[in-house]
Amino acid sequence: MEGKKLYKPTKIDKKFVKIKCPDCGNEEITYVRGSTEVRCSVCGSTLAIPTGGKILIKGEITGTFE
Repeated sequence: MEGKKLYKPTKIDKKFVKIKCPDCGNEEITYVRGSTEVRCSVCGSTLAIPTGGKILIKGEITGTFE
């Protein structure tokens, strides 16, 4: 995993989050309880991994949506 941190958004009460790609800076919007892996549409790196509950995020959360 190239030493990048993964974290679970525990204090988010919204349904969608905007994640900024750590490699290219592109932003993707995804469901907090998603069931598929989220990849950057520009460079293809993994931004979020499903866990059966809330996703594990590999980027920076830049926004939340209802």
